[in-house]
Formats: sequence, C-alpha cells, structure tokens
Amino acid sequence: MTRELVMYNRRLPCPWVTLAQQTLRLHGVAWRDLFIDDDDEARQRLLDWVGFLSVPTLVIARRGSDLPLEPPSPLPPDTSPRGIDRGCLITEPGMAQLSAWLLRNGLLSPERMARA
Repeated sequence: MTRELVMYNRRLPCPWVTLAQQTLRLHGVAWRDLFIDDDDEARQRLLDWVGFLSVPTLVIARRGSDLPLEPPSPLPPDTSPRGIDRGCLITEPGMAQLSAWLLRNGLLSPERMARA
C-alpha cells in the first residue's frame, strides 16, 4: 500500500500552516494540499473529525485518497485538537509535535530527523 500525506488547508495565510510547511520541507517530506475553501466534502469531513475548521489538519491516507488510513482516535471531551496525535491525523501541530508524529507514522526516519 502506498501512502501519502494530505494537508487540509485554506487559501488564506495561516501561521500554523506555514509552520507545518516549513517543518515538512526541513525533513524533506512531500505532501498534497486539500483546500477546504474549494471542497465542501473536505470541509465537512474536517468539521466531523476536529469539531472546527482547524488548519492544518494532516492525515496519512492511501495514495489518491483524502481519508485517513484509519479512523482518527476520538478527542477527549472539551479538548482543543491542537497538537494531539490521533493516529493517522494531527491538527495544528508545533514543529516538535509534527516531527514526532511523522517519525511514529514512518514518514520520517530517525536518521533524517537527526540531520534536521
């Protein structure tokens, strides 16, 4: 099975998106943007998964799919989704959170992470 990283994104600038993009570039990890401004189904999925239109939300999907490989772990009640590793999904991560998530999901090797 071939996997790809999909970033649920918006067309308007966002500091969290910029941070995620910088982190992914630093580690040499490719991704595909899915703009919720242009895709009503993607927008609704994001609301269903996160409870907000929080970008970036990154998912590990089968190549060509926009859905996580597995259903995301549920959020604890009354919890912000920011930076919580939910399996194949993470929302608004910081650099360290995103790096650890990529490593855990096999999109980043320990060697490559050490070089960054």
